Amino acid sequence: MAYEAVQPIVSWSDLRNRLDTDRRCYAFFHPRLPEEPLIFVEIALVKGMPDSMRTLLDETAPVQDPLKADTAVFYSISNTQRGLRGISLGNLLLKRVIDDLHRNFPKLKLFTTLSPIPEFRKWLDGELAEKRELLREAEAAKLAVAIGHAEVGTALAATLARSDWSKDSRCVEALRVPMEKLCARYLLLEKSGTQPRDPVAQFHLTNGARVNRIVWLADTSERGLLQSYGMMVSYRYNPAAVDQNHDRFLNGGDIAVATRVQRLID
Repeated sequence: MAYEAVQPIVSWSDLRNRLDTDRRCYAFFHPRLPEEPLIFVEIALVKGMPDSMRTLLDETAPVQDPLKADTAVFYSISNTQRGLRGISLGNLLLKRVIDDLHRNFPKLKLFTTLSPIPEFRKWLDGELAEKRELLREAEAAKLAVAIGHAEVGTALAATLARSDWSKDSRCVEALRVPMEKLCARYLLLEKSGTQPRDPVAQFHLTNGARVNRIVWLADTSERGLLQSYGMMVSYRYNPAAVDQNHDRFLNGGDIAVATRVQRLID
């Protein structure tokens, strides 16, 4: 509970839910630190890809039969030891986890994450503060009309500045497509040097994952809204393509991406 860095564990019942029969938790340990995990990953075994963290972590939801699951959702990966930062334990852990899950649950077809985008809001707020043109004129005009804002150029910033926008169905519907496009741009095009600006994206792409899906308002918790305006992303691990994706990313910076995400920036 103390080391969980992605999706905070808020109570003992929350912890029990994450360790139920339709969940798995894997960790690396070292003989020198027998009581301390070096890195751990939390997994939900479900049918179909969930659209929100609230659904995934719902303590009142019925426990599913893991033998009938077709999807393994990696929803939290936490490094625990500051002194080991920079050492690639995640790649080794995920490969072994996927092999173990596939061996024990042969019906699993999809190995994917539901991941945070921790610096998306910081980037977007900075772009808006600089008054950069982030949307095409027609898209900005459509958004302004949909939310009833008089100024086309400031409609996006004004809407996101509202504390209640995520509870306003009109705003939620109007923002979905523009925000998905901006999120795709951030993940695929915005760089810090030669690497993706987003640290979670960098982690998963280095490990051979594919940017599979952008999930609108998947995390409407206070933390999720502060980090990414509630947006999350799914990275898919296809065992047959992981090594190729890893090599292409490291050697040429090529990002493996699903067509539906690529279309958002084309």
